[in-house]
Amino acid sequence: MDPQQITGLVLAGGRASRFGGEDKGLQTFLGRPLAQIALERLTPQVGRCALSANRHLADYEAFGAPVWRDSLPDFPGPLAGMLSGLERIETEWLLTVPCDSPRFPPDLARRLCDAAARDRSTCAFACAPDQVTGDPRMHPVFCLLHRDLRASLGASLSAGEHRVMRWLQSQPHSIVAFDLPADDPQAFANTNTPDDLRRLEALSRHAAPPEHPLDA
Repeated sequence: MDPQQITGLVLAGGRASRFGGEDKGLQTFLGRPLAQIALERLTPQVGRCALSANRHLADYEAFGAPVWRDSLPDFPGPLAGMLSGLERIETEWLLTVPCDSPRFPPDLARRLCDAAARDRSTCAFACAPDQVTGDPRMHPVFCLLHRDLRASLGASLSAGEHRVMRWLQSQPHSIVAFDLPADDPQAFANTNTPDDLRRLEALSRHAAPPEHPLDA
């Protein structure tokens, strides 16, 4: 699969209720906005990139990528951002990542693409060992979606389904394990709360910092 046929989308359009309603994508991690870090990690992996946001649009536009608002009202969640992406892309595939996991894999796109091509699936998403139990934990928002899924996703949202995993499991899908020895155990650590953000910052200060591909 040609990476140029993938549009990357950083999802930053939620309510961030566990962040006190503050715009999570604009919170800083090691001194830089989370959404900007995500955009810079994703950009080298795909043909083009955009941001999904519903507030502070000028701040997101300053990161240098198109900003797409949800086509549905009232912050209905990640699936709404995915739908907005599928409605706008000109490429065959959409790859979504959340704005709040600043250490996601630099080879995310390649591994999801390889699985989708091998399985002839229309979507592929990540799975990694839980940091406490070691059991496989799904990370469905790290997801590669074929553009033909737009109608199915729109119908699902119209029917009131807002659970990402439930919808993905209803499609021909691939689950991709990120459990190799060289994989970062914090790759999918997300920062749902300010405490999560500070904890991951503390861990990252004592390890190699997240890559900023566009700064290289």
